[in-house]
Amino acid sequence: ALDLLGPAFTWRTPVFLEGQLRDGVWQGNVYIQGSGDPRLGVEQLWLLMRRIQALGIRQIQGDIVLDRSVFSVPAQDPGGFDGEPLRPYNAAPDALLINFKSLLVQFVPDPAHKVARVHIEPPLAGVKWPATVPLSAGDCSDYRTGLKADFQQALSIGFAGTYPLSCGEKTWPVAYSDPLQFASRAVGGMWLQLGGQLSGSVRDGSVPSGAKPVLTHESATLAELVRDINKFSNNVMADQVFLTLGAQKRGNGNASTASDTVNAWWRERLPQAEPPLLDKGSGLSRDARITAQSMAYLLQWAWGQGFMPELMASLPITGLDGTLKRSKSSAMAHLKTGSLRDVMGIAGYVDAAQGQRFVLVAMVNHAHANQARPVMDALIDWTAGKDNR
Repeated sequence: ALDLLGPAFTWRTPVFLEGQLRDGVWQGNVYIQGSGDPRLGVEQLWLLMRRIQALGIRQIQGDIVLDRSVFSVPAQDPGGFDGEPLRPYNAAPDALLINFKSLLVQFVPDPAHKVARVHIEPPLAGVKWPATVPLSAGDCSDYRTGLKADFQQALSIGFAGTYPLSCGEKTWPVAYSDPLQFASRAVGGMWLQLGGQLSGSVRDGSVPSGAKPVLTHESATLAELVRDINKFSNNVMADQVFLTLGAQKRGNGNASTASDTVNAWWRERLPQAEPPLLDKGSGLSRDARITAQSMAYLLQWAWGQGFMPELMASLPITGLDGTLKRSKSSAMAHLKTGSLRDVMGIAGYVDAAQGQRFVLVAMVNHAHANQARPVMDALIDWTAGKDNR
């Protein structure tokens, strides 16, 4: 993506108006068109709604229409991969992906009233939850189980348990149970929270032909977003970038156009290496394949490109940050990690003792692959200690 789109590439989310404004009332529809922004979070949604209100609009006598047509993504079972539908890493890509289709549930203890106050972002239109949960004594090691949370109902969130005072403030990220409706509920909820009024509904649709945007939200650059993806293995962000390749190069973002784009690029840039088999942008797949040799060829090639600094800066550093923060390796290395049931891998660059830098790729496919982490750390240290003879 850094090569095809460029490090400075950004995603644009335009807003269109159809109707007329009278005394703060917009008589008509407001259209928001998604382009696949991987990091359209609560703050960005808040700003987008405020910018619409800055046009003088306080009430919409019509609908807010969400155009998500730039991606063609079939409906997915969020629990289909590993039976964990409420884990944010299982979120599916979306042309208008808001806050990774996830809620941030915050608990703030109020000892004077013997409760923890519950705050949820983003606000979701029509969804209710308790303002407080009772406080309890005890340690904080398993507070989520103790809360006895019910996130299965789309219109109500409940807690039948208690929250330990010793936890202090905590934030629990949870995927929303009705992901197809998340964007509409988040847009509607934020509009209402900011004092806006809406006589119609928030629904899917298409921007009228020939319409011109009245304002546009622009994302952070690809270089910045790649850092989030690689440092923290953000699956849905990687999927967003993957589909964007198809949308930008072949007119529509779907698994087929994105895969074709990557394969064509690979044949041009790395003809000597076997291309990967990709069905999505993240590693959250049982079908994706790449050989260690092909990955090594890719990393060697990338080292000589103009975007190399942006790529290096995006990779976790051993013992310091991201998914390698807990690494026991004493070497200096920038490596992307990956792990699934029965799979573990690392790939990136290791600084050697003699001032050299080596490409390192290691993959483990085994029923006990999760026990390979100490071996990976030892391999990193061994690579850092070898010379170039």
